Amino acid sequence: MTASRIDEAAMTQTLPAGLSVTARVPASSANLGPGFDTLGMALGLYDEISVTTTESGLSVRVEGEGADDVPWGPSHLVVRAIERGLEAAGVWAGGLDVVCRNVIPHSRGLGSSASAAVGGLAAANGLIALLDPALALDDAQMVQLSSEFEGHPDNAAASVLGGAVVSWSEDLVDEDRPRRFGAVRLEVHPSIRVIALVPEDRSSTSHTRGLLPESVPHGDAAFNASRAALAVVALTTRPDLLLVATEDRLHQQQRASALPVTTRWVAALRERGIAAVVSGAGPTVLALTTAPLPDDLRSAAESDGLRVLDLEIADGVRTH
Repeated sequence: MTASRIDEAAMTQTLPAGLSVTARVPASSANLGPGFDTLGMALGLYDEISVTTTESGLSVRVEGEGADDVPWGPSHLVVRAIERGLEAAGVWAGGLDVVCRNVIPHSRGLGSSASAAVGGLAAANGLIALLDPALALDDAQMVQLSSEFEGHPDNAAASVLGGAVVSWSEDLVDEDRPRRFGAVRLEVHPSIRVIALVPEDRSSTSHTRGLLPESVPHGDAAFNASRAALAVVALTTRPDLLLVATEDRLHQQQRASALPVTTRWVAALRERGIAAVVSGAGPTVLALTTAPLPDDLRSAAESDGLRVLDLEIADGVRTH
């Protein structure tokens, strides 16, 4: 295991070889329409990360989604997150064997990178708890550390806490200290179901973010503030308000040129009264509804090359 980011002299305890833990971490969707970089939801697609401590060295294996695209070494996001979690608790491991079993599609707006960061931190936390439960990280620390990897907390907080989340970040006042992040969980109304339409094509978050303007009209900001507040009500107690509560003027139309299929399907679903939004930076379409997806829409989406996934609203990351 690389120690490039770890000050070994500051470590107080070393994990013995032979400890093993598995983290099961959900996918997530961010924004949910109006809640740009604020609202998120945990979804029932799960990556599993198994970590075993060894005497020395680093072994990384990746199975499933992204196996051919991600580095199998110390630069892997999961490995960096494991290191960061151990560092935060003042713990060190001589070596690690890491196995990532990935199900969450990459670059589809389903929070795969946030899940990797949360899963790595959770695996580290599981090892820490085996050594000394008093050293384990709490949920607030997990949200903070995982959000530092992402730069914003909506996806990461959802994967940590589960359910739907309202998240925030504080202004950066000291460049020598990380920005502070926080989140609270919302208990989603039991009648709400989630349907994801997942294209084969991928999307670059950096590219779609680059399409957003530096400033927005006051009227559009007020519009989204009202819809984001209403979304909290719709998600928790008034699902009949989901359609209006998921309206957006800040980011979805601005990204439309890069997401033609996504944009077309968001419009088609909303025309049928289904609260559909772009999931994160896309290209996945997320539908929040209290009824099954009509058969004709399901068939049309599948004929258009979209995977239609009926997903549970998930709890947060778990370890065993």
